Amino acid sequence: MELSLIELWATMGGFARGVVYTLAIMSVWSLAVMMQKWWFLRAAQSETRKFAPEFSQFLEEDNLNEAIKLAEGYKKSHVARVLGNALADIRPLIADGSVTVADINSAERAIEREMLMTIVLIKRGLGILATVGSTAPFVGLVGTTMGVVNAFTGMAQSGGGGLGAISAGIAEALITTAFGLLVAIPAVWAYNYFQTKVDNITAEMTYSSKEMVDYLIKGVSGEFGRSRFTREFNTAAQNAAKI
Repeated sequence: MELSLIELWATMGGFARGVVYTLAIMSVWSLAVMMQKWWFLRAAQSETRKFAPEFSQFLEEDNLNEAIKLAEGYKKSHVARVLGNALADIRPLIADGSVTVADINSAERAIEREMLMTIVLIKRGLGILATVGSTAPFVGLVGTTMGVVNAFTGMAQSGGGGLGAISAGIAEALITTAFGLLVAIPAVWAYNYFQTKVDNITAEMTYSSKEMVDYLIKGVSGEFGRSRFTREFNTAAQNAAKI
């Protein structure tokens, strides 16, 4: 006898249906996180490409106020968040055009703080994907176990071991296993994909921030420092936009 999915659903017990409902909720939850992270990173790429040349130009002109104002307008760009907020923190220290060792240390600490906060924001939701990817197969396995139990119960009630007595229970067991895997596999793929993105973003933010610190070390008013920063920052920011 061939069972359709509708007939199989009709023969499922309450426990197995609860497992399927749980897996469906986990699937919708993980898909929502995937879409949100994809749009977030796509917007970050787009804004960083626009932000990089304008920001470096303002710094080349020693126009810190406009550089900070520009960064505030690109709230989705990870590079803008880190460099803009860090620059706002250290602006009073370098307003007179002289940079001391203490100012450099303050700049590095400000950049580290902003990087930590930005990385936490970017990683938000990855824990959900990791949890769904690691637990969905086991949730399906619980349904599998109960399906096997139902199969043996049907065998005992019928007093025989024919396929008709156990087919519904075995089918119930296999469908919950398959559903668990279908939920887990995309979540694991997405988690690994976005984790790689986060690693790339972290590396690019670190590179860009180091170039900004080098710019301060060379001297805000030094032509070599300004031109070198413009070249290196543009390169780093454009690489960040390609993550």
